[in-house]
Amino acid sequence: MSNGRCTVYFLLDPLESLHGPLMPAYLVAKELKNRFDFVFVSQMADDRVSSELVSHGFRLINLGRHFFFTGSLRTLEAWLRRSDMKPPNAASLVVNCSQCFLADAHIYYAQGPIVKALDDMREEMSQTYRSIYWLMRRFFFRRDKSFVKGLREKSMVFVANSNFCARMYESWDCRVDKVIYPPLDCASFKPTTRDPSANYVLVYAGKETKFSILKELTALGLKFKVFGSKSPVPKRLLKDSKVEFLGKITDEELVRLYSNALFTLSVFTHEPFGYIPVESMACGTPVLTYGKQGPGESVLDKETGWFAYDDPQLVSLAARLWKDGYPIHMRDNCRKRALEFDAGKIAKDWQGLLEKLPGLEV
Repeated sequence: MSNGRCTVYFLLDPLESLHGPLMPAYLVAKELKNRFDFVFVSQMADDRVSSELVSHGFRLINLGRHFFFTGSLRTLEAWLRRSDMKPPNAASLVVNCSQCFLADAHIYYAQGPIVKALDDMREEMSQTYRSIYWLMRRFFFRRDKSFVKGLREKSMVFVANSNFCARMYESWDCRVDKVIYPPLDCASFKPTTRDPSANYVLVYAGKETKFSILKELTALGLKFKVFGSKSPVPKRLLKDSKVEFLGKITDEELVRLYSNALFTLSVFTHEPFGYIPVESMACGTPVLTYGKQGPGESVLDKETGWFAYDDPQLVSLAARLWKDGYPIHMRDNCRKRALEFDAGKIAKDWQGLLEKLPGLEV
């Protein structure tokens, strides 16, 4: 207890940016910092992330672990080097959002089993990584299932970040108590124009991106702007004149890109929730994606975007939208839908959950 208020400890994966797995904890803490004191705990933290957290009055416990890899492989490494952790003190609340801490926690915020993700992403892996994973899968599967079982046993409340995510855990006989979607800062992600240029399609380059689709679409005349730096873009796409690769960009640049795109294309192999569709809708831009997994819950088919149920249908839809466009009112629909995921709204769900925990007096 600090200053008569409860302290909430967020246990997190290695912190290399404010995006990804850190974002829900970070935005919830910003919304509720007048009611709780927040402490972030991670095996390692980038200096920029550390400065940002401290600037908002949050405390950071950086355990200073050293890793061989960066990006997504660092999270995998941290998961393989799993750490047990005892609660900081009896008077605090612990929310475990991590794939690498096995700790007694009041709440575990589940964002998807590692093996389920690797199974789906296998089709887009290089031959080398695919072969390595094939050899190691049995070990990974046993370790992940055991880890999930341990998390369930050590957590008072088990929360998933989507209904799809909940079903993945339940398929392993892991009871999920509640679903709370990840929050978005809709005050920052908002339309920058009422007259978008609409002369390109926006795509995120990540570990889950299905790059094989883009080559088919450029052959049909579509032009793409691709952002992101966590996953290498195939060389054949980098050489394509219809693809402009932007790499790592600021949030301000990203908001402008979303706002001016004709639509955002979310082609994924695995996506428990997916921030890209929600960010795009917050900026008033519809999303073409698959009608499944996380995006199948956030996007509304034919209202804030379009669902495809296989690759040929997605290619056909993309070509038609590029040629014919869509009703302008869909952009207003997108913004309204995204506000359902606004941080202020989602934080109220977290506040209600935290205040219901046994022994808490606030």
